[in-house]
Amino acid sequence: MVNGSNNNSNDDSREELKEEGLLSHLLELRQRLLRMVIAVMVIFLLLTPFMQTLFSWLTLPLIAQLPEGHSMIATQVASPFLTPFKFTFMTAIFLTAPYWLYQLWGFVAPGLYKSEKKFATPLIASSIILFYLGAIFAYFVVFPIVFGFFTKVAPQGVAVMTDITHYYDFVLALFFAFGIAFEIPIATMLLVKTGMVSIDKLKQYRPYVFLSCFVVGMMITPPDIISQTLLAVPMYILYEAGLFFSKRFASTPSVTGSETQEMQKK
Repeated sequence: MVNGSNNNSNDDSREELKEEGLLSHLLELRQRLLRMVIAVMVIFLLLTPFMQTLFSWLTLPLIAQLPEGHSMIATQVASPFLTPFKFTFMTAIFLTAPYWLYQLWGFVAPGLYKSEKKFATPLIASSIILFYLGAIFAYFVVFPIVFGFFTKVAPQGVAVMTDITHYYDFVLALFFAFGIAFEIPIATMLLVKTGMVSIDKLKQYRPYVFLSCFVVGMMITPPDIISQTLLAVPMYILYEAGLFFSKRFASTPSVTGSETQEMQKK
């Protein structure tokens, strides 16, 4: 009877410890999410006085290609205010990405082993940089080509006067499409590092990847061949870059002796 009561008390104490651990994790997650929201709101409030200027900067690639005397239009009553407002909010999220990724990393990192932290830290930093590079590539390379083509192929007698809300939706989709596409080297290195697929296998998939890049470009970009090609070709080049860096840096994952002992204890 005594042993039975001791076992019950031990089980109860273990359950209490599990509940306390889960509660502490939830509280930490709540605190970090709150910091992320505060950071976004602070940057958003700082940018709000300049939201018209920011939106003017966003429309420059199209304005530069419009024929003389043509301009953008607003077909809805509130869109001259709401569209720059939404873009300013998205800009705040975009600019604070390193901070809220740092907060997420701070929540996840304690549960990782040293080898995993050593590999993940540069991976997260490079993924942020690549996403920014994808957005920059879209703005400075893709937008001038796409808008230049669209304005030149307009039928005679048709005035090119793009609605600002439709323009915002169009460029936002391209920003995210190219930002995500530029993450391909990271995804490739992760596949190799985790042992899910070998570099030799990935090399064999090259023809399929090349075709898939155009299929993906067709699905996530606006319905025009220029946008699709300008996304598909960099995607395949980035796939080759992922193979190149995987061969040199993403070696087979290893676990140190101390981490092996820790795994055995678990």
